[in-house]
Amino acid sequence: MNGILISDIMKTYLEIQVPLRNDIGWFKDLRSICQNIDVRWQMGYYHITMAFVDETPIGIDLRPLLEKYLRNFPAPILTFDKLDAFTSMSGMHIIYLAATEIPKSFISLVQAIRTDMKSAGCVMNSDFRLHVTLGRVKDPRIQLSTLQDLLGEVNLYAFSQTLTDVDYRVFRGGTIYETHLRRA
Repeated sequence: MNGILISDIMKTYLEIQVPLRNDIGWFKDLRSICQNIDVRWQMGYYHITMAFVDETPIGIDLRPLLEKYLRNFPAPILTFDKLDAFTSMSGMHIIYLAATEIPKSFISLVQAIRTDMKSAGCVMNSDFRLHVTLGRVKDPRIQLSTLQDLLGEVNLYAFSQTLTDVDYRVFRGGTIYETHLRRA
C-alpha cells in the first residue's frame, strides 16, 4: 500500500489510464480553437475514472475486491471518437474525450466493482460517466453551448487504444493498488 493507511483515507478513486499524447493534430487543433478561453489543460496523466469513492470506511482494504475482478480481465480496447463538454456539480465545464461505443464487458466490469464497493460500505455520490478529462473551464461567463460549438470545429478522427494500466489511488495522493491488464 506504499505506506498509505486505509484508516487515513476519505476520498479515493479507481482509474484506468489512457495513453494520450497532447502533441497530436486534433489535440493541437483543440487547444488552438479554444485559445481565447481560459482553459486549464490536463497535461498528461489522462485516465477514465471507473469509481470515485467519496467515503471509504475506516479499516477497509479494497485491494482483494479489485484483484478479484482485475486479475484475469483482458485489457479493453476503446475507440475514442467524441469531443464534448459538460458542466460539473461545481459549475466548471469539463472538456472531454469519449467513446460512443463502449465494450459491454468493460461496462459490466465497472458496474460489478462499483456494486461491490458500495456493498463494502463505500459512498459514491457520482455515477459512472466514461470520459477522459482534457481541460477545465472555470470562467462562469463561458456558456456550455458556446464551448460545445467550438469543440464541434475540431476534426477528431476515431482512434483505438488498448487500456492496460489500472490504479486505485487516494484523491490528490498516492497509489494504493495498481495492476497491469493483460492484452487479449
